[in-house]
Amino acid sequence: MSSARSAETTPPRPLELKLAHSPDSDDAFMFYGLATRKVSTGNCRLQHVLEDIETLNQKAQQEAYDITAISFHAYAYLADRYVLLACGASVGDRYGPIVAARGRMTRAGLRGKRVAVPGKLTTAYLVLKLYEPEIDPVVMPFDQILGSVARGETDAGVVIHEGQLTYSRDGLSKVVDLGEWWWKETQLPLPLGANAARRALDRQAIRQVARSLRDSIEYGFKHREEALAYALQFGRGVDTQTADRFVSMYVNDWTRDLGERGRRAAQALLDRGFEKGVLPRRVQAEFVE
Repeated sequence: MSSARSAETTPPRPLELKLAHSPDSDDAFMFYGLATRKVSTGNCRLQHVLEDIETLNQKAQQEAYDITAISFHAYAYLADRYVLLACGASVGDRYGPIVAARGRMTRAGLRGKRVAVPGKLTTAYLVLKLYEPEIDPVVMPFDQILGSVARGETDAGVVIHEGQLTYSRDGLSKVVDLGEWWWKETQLPLPLGANAARRALDRQAIRQVARSLRDSIEYGFKHREEALAYALQFGRGVDTQTADRFVSMYVNDWTRDLGERGRRAAQALLDRGFEKGVLPRRVQAEFVE
């Protein structure tokens, strides 16, 4: 009798999951509540892994992590293995990655030029190819792009993360804001990155992680000062004001939930990528609530 009662009251073993995201101030802000255990994760125990977005895109091909940040571009190659979460997305609303060059350069001037890009699975690269397909891409880590362009090693570069706000400090000029161009083309925001879960996981576990992530985002909004202080350590030397501005750009209502319009934007990006020959096949964006 006593052993039976003991078995009944023994809590289930926690589900160990690897959760991967970028070491950037916006991701740090939204994951603050989870990383510091301010919010509940239910029966899931999350091991945080920090890697740059292109590394995460590549490792997702081997399903290295249970829940991972990925680029919407990369999802086109991962849809059979991962399902998207509706919360935790990074969306540019009339702004996005910046194409920068040393001097004044037009769209036509980009044609045939060596352009530094932060990875061929990033959404920044996909939108660049939609904007001007005839470029010579030079892949390099995102944090080396500004220096490469400033030194004349490449003719232009696609700048992501905080560099979108600081490129002029390196003496560079904007060729185009790809998020602004995308909005003019589609009247939609530009979905850049999302969180995705392995399809092999139990749906109940995926929904628990999604709830915990949404709670973490809300915790950051409600405790903005402490969440921003935490995020600053991932801001690569930017000041508080710049970090605050960058976080505000990419942790917003779209991050809480993409909603119908955000999902439509994601599908439009994937559809246009296929129609323009950048993506090899048509892909349907599938989200877990």
